[in-house]
Amino acid sequence: MLIGDIVKPIEEFAPLSLQESYDNAGLIVGRLDDELQGGVLLAVDVTEEVIDEAIEKGCGLIITHHPIIFHPLKRLNSASVVERCVEKAIRNNIALYACHTNLDSAPNGMSWRVGEMLGLQNMEVLQPTIEGAGFGVVGTLAEPMTEGDFLAKVKDAFSVDALRHSALLSREVRRVAICTGAGASLMKEAKASKCDVYLTADLKYNDFYTPDSHFVVVDMGHFESEFCAIAILFDILSKIFINFALHKSAQSKNPVHYFV
Repeated sequence: MLIGDIVKPIEEFAPLSLQESYDNAGLIVGRLDDELQGGVLLAVDVTEEVIDEAIEKGCGLIITHHPIIFHPLKRLNSASVVERCVEKAIRNNIALYACHTNLDSAPNGMSWRVGEMLGLQNMEVLQPTIEGAGFGVVGTLAEPMTEGDFLAKVKDAFSVDALRHSALLSREVRRVAICTGAGASLMKEAKASKCDVYLTADLKYNDFYTPDSHFVVVDMGHFESEFCAIAILFDILSKIFINFALHKSAQSKNPVHYFV
């Protein structure tokens, strides 16, 4: 089986044409017409630990959400973690593929999955781009809950150690907007959606002033919001390649640690 055969259903679900201009989704190391050597490992990021896991499990392809290369490399001399990962992948004949902002904006992509995990209903795109695609979602809970209960639900559903949020408003939560990853740029769309809570990540200090008592903004953490990429990719591939060595990485771990 060719590497191109494996990534074809992923690109049918999340076409590369949906990725943002700054992105580097797609095949980063390897060739589409290469024969796949071994199985496939799914992870959020390419790290040295993830590559070691692929070697141990006999995987010839690592598919991640984040691209290992964002900026051009001028040399490969092991001076950085990116260089070491690329070198190790090449030396061990492991192809690297990323499904990033195209998976963020694909219909039923990242934010949709988070919404499903929280039980949102009647979801729609928060920031449409082209027909059926766009960034973020907004939907409603089956039953309203207190802000505190909603925050506890998020912590439990995504195994979050700590949540950062703007001032609570002592209102019921029914309508929820979501953007996985860095979502500060969609704050205006969140307000326009008339959500009670906007759930996202990577917020800066002043972003917590932006809601201005219109809604509560919650930063659940970048990794925590995007860990669902593994499950989405697994679902896409496992439905087509039934008898195939497809692995969810046990070494895909949050680089951010909390002292609480």
